[in-house]
Amino acid sequence: MTTLEIRDLHATVGGTEILRGIDLTVSSGEVHAVMGPNGAGKSTLSAVVMGKPGYTVTSGAVTLDGVDVLAMPPWERAVAGLHLVMQYPTEVPGVQLHDVMSEAFAARGRSVDGLDELLRAEAGRINFDERFLDRALNVDLSGGEKKRNETLQLAMLRPRIAILDELDSGLDIDALRDCARRVEDLSNEAADSDHPEGGHGSLGVLIITHYSRVLSELPPDHVHILVKGRIVASGGPELADRLDAEGYTAFAPEEDLKVETGDDHAKPVERPGSLDDLFAL
Repeated sequence: MTTLEIRDLHATVGGTEILRGIDLTVSSGEVHAVMGPNGAGKSTLSAVVMGKPGYTVTSGAVTLDGVDVLAMPPWERAVAGLHLVMQYPTEVPGVQLHDVMSEAFAARGRSVDGLDELLRAEAGRINFDERFLDRALNVDLSGGEKKRNETLQLAMLRPRIAILDELDSGLDIDALRDCARRVEDLSNEAADSDHPEGGHGSLGVLIITHYSRVLSELPPDHVHILVKGRIVASGGPELADRLDAEGYTAFAPEEDLKVETGDDHAKPVERPGSLDDLFAL
C-alpha cells in the first residue's frame, strides 16, 4: 500500500497565494478527482507536488509513504513513484520514446531487456499507432496521439501515484476512452501483481479536470471541489453529478469563482508543448 498525503498545503506564485490549505490523501487503488473552475489552483497543485520551479511552498507538507516529498528534487520524486501526465505534452525533437524509456528504466534500476516488445504491447492496448514509437517524442502528433503517448509512458513506468492534469483536454471520445480505461486498469491491478514491467501494484490516481465526461470512463472513488485554493467539498461520485446539475455556485459564492486571483493568471506564462515545460519539470 502506497499513500500520498498532502497536509495543510499553502503555496504562492509570484508572491500571490494560490493554494490556501489543501488536505488530500491518495492511496493505492484509489481514484480521486479534483474538479474546479479556471483559476482554482488545480494545475498549481500538480506543479507543487511534482516540484516545478516558480512555485513556493509557504507551509504544509507532502509525503509519500511518510517520506518528505518537498525535500526532493523533481527527478527524485519521479523515481520515488510520482508521475505527472501533462496537460500539454512536450515535443522533443531528435529524441525517440525508446530513448526516454531506456533512461527512465535505468534511473529506476530496471532492466531494458525486452523494452521494444513492452512498448509495442502497451501501444496495442491503447490503440497507439506503432509507427509513432520510432518518431521523435510527440513531434507532429495530434492532441489525442500525444495523450496516448503520455498514457503509454505511465503504463511502462508503473509509478505508485499518478497525477493526471486534464487528461481529457483536447481528446476525442475514442482517445479519451483508450487512455482513461488503461489508467483504470492500472488502478485495479492487485498489489501483488508480478508484471514483467515492474511497478508497485495498484496505481493511486489524482485526476484534475473541469468536466465530468472523463469520470464516466475513469470512475472516481472520491471527488473534491477546489475553489480559490481550497477544497470546499468532498464526497463520492455523486458529487460530480451534483456539480453537473447545479454548477460551481452550489459550492462557493460567485465572487470566489472569478479567476483574477487564480493560478491561470498568477502562474508563470508557459507555451504548451515547449521544451521549456520539459526542463522545468
